[in-house]
Amino acid sequence: MKELQIRENDAGQRLDRFVGKAVPLLPDSLLQKYIRLKRIKLNGKGAKRDARLCAGDAVQLYINDEFFEPPREENAYLKVGAPKLDIVYEDENILLADKKPGVLCHSAGKWDYNTLIANIQAYAYQSGAWKPREEHSFAPALCNRIDRNTGGIVIAAKNAEALRILNEKIRGREIDKRYLCVVRGRPKPPEGRLEGYIFKDAKKNQVYVKDRPEPGAKTAVTEYRLLRFAGGLSLVECTLHTGRTHQIRAQMAHAGWPLLGDGKYGSERENRRFEETAGQALYSYRLCFDFPTDAGILNYLRGRTFTVSHIDFVEKYFPDCKL
Repeated sequence: MKELQIRENDAGQRLDRFVGKAVPLLPDSLLQKYIRLKRIKLNGKGAKRDARLCAGDAVQLYINDEFFEPPREENAYLKVGAPKLDIVYEDENILLADKKPGVLCHSAGKWDYNTLIANIQAYAYQSGAWKPREEHSFAPALCNRIDRNTGGIVIAAKNAEALRILNEKIRGREIDKRYLCVVRGRPKPPEGRLEGYIFKDAKKNQVYVKDRPEPGAKTAVTEYRLLRFAGGLSLVECTLHTGRTHQIRAQMAHAGWPLLGDGKYGSERENRRFEETAGQALYSYRLCFDFPTDAGILNYLRGRTFTVSHIDFVEKYFPDCKL
C-alpha cells in the first residue's frame, strides 16, 4: 500500500483524475475498477470517483508496484545542468520567459532536456521553488506555446492555482498578446483586420486560408498595423483575436505579404536574397494581462504589460525603431 498526502497543488481535483496523474501507468479502466473495489481510498474510506480532494487529505492506493511512475531521476529537468533561460519576469506564481527562435517549447516525442519546459522545470527545481518529491501530480507548466522558429514571451505557471487561472484567462481572451513580424511588400491599408477561415492539414503540418466557411475550417481573425517600411520590407505589429496554428504566417501570406524567412508560406528565393533562411521573422514581443474579470491570486497582475525590446530582425532591418 502507498499513501499520498494531498498538498495545495493537488487540492480541488477529482479523486480519479488525481490518481490518473499520480499513477500514469495505471489504465483508466483499471483505475475506475479499483475505486469501485475500494482499493483506492480517501482518508481510509471508500470514495466516489468524483470526490473532490482537499489539502491535508490522504489517498491510500492498494495497487501493484508495476503501475507506479518510473524514478524521477529519468525526468528531463534532472539532466539540465545550468538552465538556459531569458527571464522577462518572475514571482512566486508565474515566470515569463523569452523563448528564442529554434527552441522547442515541448519535446516532439520523449523528453528532451533542451526544451523550454525542461529548462524552466530545472530552474524551479534548482532554486527550490518546485520540490517534485513533495508533489504527486503538479509540475511547472507552460500556459501558451510558440512555434519552434518563432520567438517571444511564454507564460509558465509555478503552481496549480496559477495554471488554472491562466488557462481560463487565455481561453477567455483576457491576455493580450502582440507580435512583430517583417513581411515582404507594404500592407494596404496600413491598418486592417484579416478575417478568414483556416483549415489544418495535420499530416503536412500546414494550414490553408479560406475566404468562405467550409467543413473543418475554423474562424481566424488577425489585426495588423504597419510600423515601418524600408527596402521593400515592412515591420508590422499583429494582434491575434483567435489562436489558430500558423495564423499570422498563413493570413499575411494569403493577403499578399508573406513573412520574411518563412519557407512554408513564403518564398525561399526571396528568403535567400535577404539571407533569412533559419525561420520566419516573427516574435511575440508584448504581453498584457488585461483581466476584466476576477483573477484570484493573480489579481495583482491586472493591467501589467511586459515587452521584449531586443529582437534581432527588428534591429537588422529597422535599426531606428524603438519598441
